[in-house]
Amino acid sequence: MPIFQPLDWCPSALTSPAKTEMSGIPDEIRDIRYPFRLLRYWMIHQLLLAEAVRREGTPMRVCEIGVDNGQMLVFSQKALEAANQSTPWNEWHAVDCLPNHEQLQKAGYGQIFHINIEDSEQMAQLQRGHYDVVIVLHVLEHLHVPGRVLADIHNLLKPGGIILGGCPVTPEIARPFWQRKLRRNNRPFGHVSVVSGPLLRRWAEYLGLQTELMTGAFFMRKKGFALENYVWWLRLNLAFGSLFPSWPGEIYWSWRKTTPPAAPLVESAAQRPLPDTSAS
Repeated sequence: MPIFQPLDWCPSALTSPAKTEMSGIPDEIRDIRYPFRLLRYWMIHQLLLAEAVRREGTPMRVCEIGVDNGQMLVFSQKALEAANQSTPWNEWHAVDCLPNHEQLQKAGYGQIFHINIEDSEQMAQLQRGHYDVVIVLHVLEHLHVPGRVLADIHNLLKPGGIILGGCPVTPEIARPFWQRKLRRNNRPFGHVSVVSGPLLRRWAEYLGLQTELMTGAFFMRKKGFALENYVWWLRLNLAFGSLFPSWPGEIYWSWRKTTPPAAPLVESAAQRPLPDTSAS
């Protein structure tokens, strides 16, 4: 995929009714034409559409890990409706440690799994080799050992399937410092891990995943920022993110399953839980 691929994506999904239908969206964002705080959903949505084109219309089985209130599925559904496009999946499952079953069923999720994804025995409840797409959106930063969880997620994919993900990003040189600081101030369900572009590439390499896209989302972001009403500002930030994916902000990627892991994923000391933290 070309380095500037996000510049070819249509920004209209950011202006669709999705932002008025999603829960927990501040009014300052709803009133903005191209709100950067919704880029996380737009990025994954565009990668889903690209995968649908690659599969020539064959419906996809999707599993979303860490769904919150189902904003990702609602965004994609509303964006497709606004564009008069058909749904490219026939199955979209939810995995979460505290799923709101009523809300997620209303949003359109099929099966809903109540699972602590840091527990490999619980993850074994999910069917191996079942999904074409697994979405891991703003989840890794909440995990004490994200690399190990990614190994379990890898097992859920069919051969040729993809993992679509996104999370906050920090330059590699600053990552160990910020991770130690986060873990000293650990809060339930808060951020405990810090991710960099090089770390993501190392994980992908260990797991036999081919990195097809890795891009940042923006140079700067501010809630209700007036410049986010202009498409040129959006494209300028997307271009910057393509060139500097590890710039402090957010990073998004697409990984394709090509081979099984050659060896168990080895975590560096910076990825292991600190003595005073818990993975539960």
